Amino acid sequence: MLMLLRSQCLLCVLVGVFTLGAAAMLPQALPWHVPCPEKCVCHIKPWFSPDSVYHEAPTVDCNDQLLTSPPWLLPLNTHTLHLQGNNLSVLDAAALHGLPNLTDLDLSQNHFNCVRAVTQNLALSSLLSLHLEENHLSHLPDASFSSLPALQELFLSHNDLSSISPGAFSGLDSLLRLHMNNNKLTTVDPKWFGDLRHLQVLMLGGNPVETLPEKGFLALRSLRSLVLGGMGLRGLADNALDGLDALESLSFYDNLLTKVPTQALQRVKGLKFLDLNKNRIKLIETGDFKDMVHLKELGLNNMEELMSIEKASLENLPELTKLEITNNPRLSFIHPQAFYHLSRLESLMLNTNALSALHHHVMLSLPKLQEVSLHSNPLRCDCLFHWAAQVASHSGTSRVVRFIQPQATLCSEPRELKSRKVRDVSSREMSAVCIPTIPTASLPSSVGVKEGGKLLLHCRALADPHPQLYWVTPSGLRLGPASGNATASKRYNLSPEGTLEIRKVTLKEAGLYTCVAENALGADTRSVTVTVHGKVNARKRRLGSNFKGRSLITDSKLDLVEVGGHFAVVSWQNKRNFPSARLSWQAVSSDASAPAFTTRILAGTRSFNVTHLQAETFYRVCLHLGSDEGGGAKHGSRRSKASRKTQCVSFGTDKAAETRGGLRLSPEMASTAATMIMILVLMLMLMVGHGGHGGQGWENGKHNGAFFQEMKSHKGLIVGGSDEKRSEKLLFHHDC
Repeated sequence: MLMLLRSQCLLCVLVGVFTLGAAAMLPQALPWHVPCPEKCVCHIKPWFSPDSVYHEAPTVDCNDQLLTSPPWLLPLNTHTLHLQGNNLSVLDAAALHGLPNLTDLDLSQNHFNCVRAVTQNLALSSLLSLHLEENHLSHLPDASFSSLPALQELFLSHNDLSSISPGAFSGLDSLLRLHMNNNKLTTVDPKWFGDLRHLQVLMLGGNPVETLPEKGFLALRSLRSLVLGGMGLRGLADNALDGLDALESLSFYDNLLTKVPTQALQRVKGLKFLDLNKNRIKLIETGDFKDMVHLKELGLNNMEELMSIEKASLENLPELTKLEITNNPRLSFIHPQAFYHLSRLESLMLNTNALSALHHHVMLSLPKLQEVSLHSNPLRCDCLFHWAAQVASHSGTSRVVRFIQPQATLCSEPRELKSRKVRDVSSREMSAVCIPTIPTASLPSSVGVKEGGKLLLHCRALADPHPQLYWVTPSGLRLGPASGNATASKRYNLSPEGTLEIRKVTLKEAGLYTCVAENALGADTRSVTVTVHGKVNARKRRLGSNFKGRSLITDSKLDLVEVGGHFAVVSWQNKRNFPSARLSWQAVSSDASAPAFTTRILAGTRSFNVTHLQAETFYRVCLHLGSDEGGGAKHGSRRSKASRKTQCVSFGTDKAAETRGGLRLSPEMASTAATMIMILVLMLMLMVGHGGHGGQGWENGKHNGAFFQEMKSHKGLIVGGSDEKRSEKLLFHHDC
């Protein structure tokens, strides 16, 4: 709300706030010893002109007296006349004649339905402010206020204005502030502003205007504050704000914008305060606020659909000192490199969102940051949050960043740190592992789209190292950086950030889509059901459905691809997306206590390398589709019954490779020998590396690095869902 006040009235701040502050230190009312009209009060009150000049104004207060006409015999020296909240429908101008000092006239909350009933025969050469709010004006004809050439403030808010003649404001060459918010205007006519060359503040909010005209404000070269809140704006033409060279404050509060009007904003070079609060923007995209070099404060609050602040979305804003991104219930992702060259940002407000973490790269990109607000977020206190512990302890950093409301800045995860104050948690207590997590708020469980329309599915995840994202379609097709599927690229578009775009959606695109975020430490998945609405008969709908009327098992068949002494590669072809699947294997023997092994399979995976098998042993491997212990999405009962069936394959492993020479070792001795050899190799490497020639025999460690690189290339993958208590270490063989 503070951002809204700033953006609505830059000059209101100069006039209103300064007025209140100054008036608080001055006498509110002094006696004015003059004959005062009946039912009125006469006193001397502080008054500020539109350009903030203080006056001790002789004031006649006749508010809320049910008057049907203005009082007669007003004191000659009257400066301010208040007639608010009466029953005036026609203004008797004769009662105001002979008041050469009348500067401020308040006729708000009366019954005027025609502006001529106010201004006809009204000649007040000194009048600076006219208040006509909350009347019943519906139309402004040409030259409506031509009898008031000195007027600087005109208040027409909360009327029934639905039409304004092009020359309605002609003759108001001195007008500085025009308030027309909360009327019934459906368009903005550039001709209205032709004679308002000195206008500084324009309030148009609350009018049902869905589209602004191109170059609609071209005549307002002196305008400094423009309020366009609550109008129903759905977008802006690139040149909608052309000509506003002096504009400093701009508000789009409570509109229907679905994206930042970047091109229009780029043409307002001097903008300092921008309010985009309470719009329908889903993504703050790369370059949205680039090179707005004079911007000081930006508000992105109260957006029900905002979910992500993308890479370099705020770039080169050297004057930005305050950034407010609060009360966005779906905002769960801020890219580690979202902010570039914000060299003067001091205050970062991020409270009451759905953020699980704020990456340490964000903090490093803000060298002047003094305070950050993160309370009321589901914070995950792991390796991404080590910077918070350092800030709290003031260790390892030369600057101190203050937490706003630290008592309410709490850890939500992991369980052992739940409800702990972030500032009380040390780096040692925070996990050093950052398995990818796809926030629940980033993806809905289901979404509907019209047939022939465009579908956008946004998926984001934070981890360290940074995760790769891919999608699995209802047909089991994997779409990602390494998918290499030319057919898929024609039908789908996957952005590097993780947004899946499908254009001209058909019934075939209906079904279950799964997003997978994966790094070397683990993975997380999140699924969304897409429903396509179209005018088709029931038979076609049944044929087009991806959930009904087809066997799930006939879509998949488990095959043995390769077998060795200690491994076997199995594969299967999915014609369905199974976000929850597992693979199990067990040695087939008379020993009933033979251990059984099981592992979770990520969506989109179509082959698996089962390792650490015993030679010359029979095994049975089974694929269980759609069977995740409560972690997957819930589908229909028929689907659940079918998913309980399995596909299995049996095989025998080969003989173990024979060792050279005549010596045969038992498995236990072979394992011991291998361990001894490895220890000897490491000792030799250390001895040579610390030799008299500084390790030249190993080429400065190149052999050592290559050796460990080879060892690291055979890496494991830790897989764990967001609600799993343990992770499984797997050796994956991908063939997707």
